[in-house]
Amino acid sequence: MRTAYDVIIKPVISETSMDNAQEKKYTFKVATDANKTEVKLAIEEIFGVEVEKVNIMNVQGKVKRMGKNIGRTAASKKAIVTLTDKSKEIEFFQGL
Repeated sequence: MRTAYDVIIKPVISETSMDNAQEKKYTFKVATDANKTEVKLAIEEIFGVEVEKVNIMNVQGKVKRMGKNIGRTAASKKAIVTLTDKSKEIEFFQGL
């Protein structure tokens, strides 16, 4: 059985995600086999908030070169979580 901490890997800190935090939209890197329902339940359990909707996107790995060697970075999955209007904000993003 997976825990909520197995589903949510880490928050994504970028200019776009910080701008979306004003509108109660938070971005997280999630497990590649997680679905929207698992992400919703994990966020509600970890942070104690109410989730309105979850948008998930697969991020393809980038092609990188080191001299003549060509490789690829790891693919990942990203989730943008929108909270309800009456829900409290996530404190982690407020201090940044």
